[in-house]
Amino acid sequence: MSPIVESVPNFSEGRRSEVIEAIVAAYSSVEGARVIDYSSDPDHNRSVVTMVGAPAAVSEALFRGIAKAAELIDLNQHEGEHPRLGATDVVPFIPIREITMAECVELARELAQRVSVELGIPTYLYYEAATRPERKVLARIRKGEYEGVKMALEAGDPDRLPDFGPSRLGPAGATTIGARPALIAYNIYLTTDDEVIAKNIGKAVRHSSGGLRYVQAMGMLVEGRAQVSMNLLDYRKTPVHRVTELVRREAARYGVGIHSAELIGLIPEQALIDAAQWYLQLDNLKPESILEWHLK
Repeated sequence: MSPIVESVPNFSEGRRSEVIEAIVAAYSSVEGARVIDYSSDPDHNRSVVTMVGAPAAVSEALFRGIAKAAELIDLNQHEGEHPRLGATDVVPFIPIREITMAECVELARELAQRVSVELGIPTYLYYEAATRPERKVLARIRKGEYEGVKMALEAGDPDRLPDFGPSRLGPAGATTIGARPALIAYNIYLTTDDEVIAKNIGKAVRHSSGGLRYVQAMGMLVEGRAQVSMNLLDYRKTPVHRVTELVRREAARYGVGIHSAELIGLIPEQALIDAAQWYLQLDNLKPESILEWHLK
């Protein structure tokens, strides 16, 4: 079987449909790379694309998408709830079939160097591709966001220098490129409009402040409702149901509950099976227990 890699690029536009469509079209323009999903959020002012394909084709499609985003997005004019550093904010390579994490790291480094040379955009390497331990965590690279990193670079802060490219930020900002396992972007809406409650729950849930391992979380207000926005970095070790139940218990402290939840992008089938096993107490549930699994 031929190798397949997944990528989930995030770009900083979730409101202007014509810009979103132009960038997605750039990602879709390479034979051998297929866009299988994309979604946009106007409050976050951000879009997330999911693509799969042959490694070389996906890398070329990513480059074209980064170039188009740099052409159409000016970070000096951008506002949104979600932290951001670049027009194309983050680009992960994710091994799916017949490709190793080490090979994805090499793809990340090659793309980061190409973007810096051909587009003049500073690039940072993160997670498995990181060149220093503190840059494994995306939030540390993005600390201060576009404005803060721009000021730090202008002040000559050596700790904020990119891995490749110029030591200054233009209107397209910087792009963070890396390699990682499959991630689940999972948001829970609460039965309140109190943003402080969402922030408190985010703090309780995320690993960096004493919460669950492999969970990044923050609280915000989205369309008038408090939201706990999360990235689940390893659903095999910290499953979705465990995260959901901790959010539910923390919310109960404030007299609120879970209103609804949403996925941004796609979720591995096994994550849903694990959740069904736990909530339905179907200890022996397997993929082959599901009717549609036999119709594939």
